[in-house]
Amino acid sequence: MRRWALTIALDPQRELPIFLQLAHAIAGDIRRGRLKPGEPLPSTRELAEQLHLNRNTVVAGYEELAAEGLVQTRMGGGTFVTPSLPSQARVEPSAQDAPTFPLAETIHAVPAVKVPPPGTLMIAHSLPDTRLFPAEAFARAFRRAIVQRGRSLIGYAEPCGHPRLREELAKMLRSTRALPATADCLMVTRSLEQGIDLVARMLLKPGDVVAVESFGYPPAWSVLRLAGAQLMPLPVDDDGLDVDALEEALKHQRIRAVFLTPHHQFPTTCVMSSARRERLAALASSHHFAIIEDDYDHELHYAGKPILPIAAGPDRANVIYIGSLSNLLAPGISTGFIHASPAMFGHLAGLRAASDPRTDVAMECAVAELFEDDELLRHMRRMRRTYATRRDALAEALRCHLGGALHFRIPDGGMGLWARVDDAIDVDRWSAEGEREGVQFFGAKRYDFHQREQPYLRLGFSYLDEAELDEAVQRMARALARMHIHQRTKPSRRASVATIGHGHAPAHT
Repeated sequence: MRRWALTIALDPQRELPIFLQLAHAIAGDIRRGRLKPGEPLPSTRELAEQLHLNRNTVVAGYEELAAEGLVQTRMGGGTFVTPSLPSQARVEPSAQDAPTFPLAETIHAVPAVKVPPPGTLMIAHSLPDTRLFPAEAFARAFRRAIVQRGRSLIGYAEPCGHPRLREELAKMLRSTRALPATADCLMVTRSLEQGIDLVARMLLKPGDVVAVESFGYPPAWSVLRLAGAQLMPLPVDDDGLDVDALEEALKHQRIRAVFLTPHHQFPTTCVMSSARRERLAALASSHHFAIIEDDYDHELHYAGKPILPIAAGPDRANVIYIGSLSNLLAPGISTGFIHASPAMFGHLAGLRAASDPRTDVAMECAVAELFEDDELLRHMRRMRRTYATRRDALAEALRCHLGGALHFRIPDGGMGLWARVDDAIDVDRWSAEGEREGVQFFGAKRYDFHQREQPYLRLGFSYLDEAELDEAVQRMARALARMHIHQRTKPSRRASVATIGHGHAPAHT
């Protein structure tokens, strides 16, 4: 097997013999971690050719390393870094590994999803089921894109995305979301978060206040903070963001932008009422702030017609609309997009050209192929039917196996269900017991702006099929039964629970 040449600096002008210079250099690479335990070294002939040395010199260097216990030679099998290095050769952190200048304050990103042990059912996350990804159709689309437009796909690309995909996205937004979208004001991004980042850097100066939902999407909060935003949490109730609370805040505080998820509010799944959308848009015009509308899963609506985006109304130049196809396709096909008014779009395009001018043209062209042959539309309809069935299966399993432990309403759309946990139940302990039973779920503390303990769960129904959902809930029930006696003696936490709305928690029944 061919491998990269091992670059080693040797100095013939030094008094130290070359074979010792070679041994010392490799020993240093082992101690620094450049060469890992068990890693093969080049053969003596190969390394001699690379370094223009006599082979006997390399042999002598390897023998010196072997005498120190740093390498092992296997008869007919080559030379390897010793798998279990001597204690004096183990890599230790060095003060030299740290810079001598101060670093900026760390932005605490959202913890990565913990990979559960094999056999664990993940009901904690509302992720698309990648088993349903149209792999064959996508492979055909990718192949067509490469074969038909190969040369253009590996050259320089337009920073705002491939024109074909921008045009197809604009058609979709005009048809399904009533947006006056054109390809000239629509940008393809690598992810939803990149879209938020570009918008934040366009809008914000350090210290600018951005209002966010008090239960919300922590990755978006991290991105906004990176741009220097000071975040102001506002309550959420059954009709979405509390616009009364926003209007009251505007009397005392200049707000630069409002970031929200009005369609299927994350994580509570509630849909912002049309009346509130109108009031929010009017406040944005009169108080001169921007609305960043995150419509991350618009296509996945099951009951009636989706409510049109805030950006679809008249005189909505203050609204920047962000979406993604990753929940419809797969997280690895993370095609996001931004639609903004012409005045703002020019600034966004300039930022994108300066920071990330080379988009993934082949991927974008393949997704455009899926649009053009209607495969994406067919896939969307399949996913809508499948996820609606899974939503109902999860609701039935919760009623059957957990009874009054959870109170919830069936969401009109989305990929998850928001449930109120009985006050007598310690959510964190239940989650820990669930891990032992082979099911992964979390309390709502991670979605709370202040990271307070909250008696809610967000349970995803898109990632597992109906049988897996039923088994996951049965495991939740067994975990609850194991801690039932302990929880029955626990005092009520009702007085300490943070409310979602005006002094009360929503009645999710």
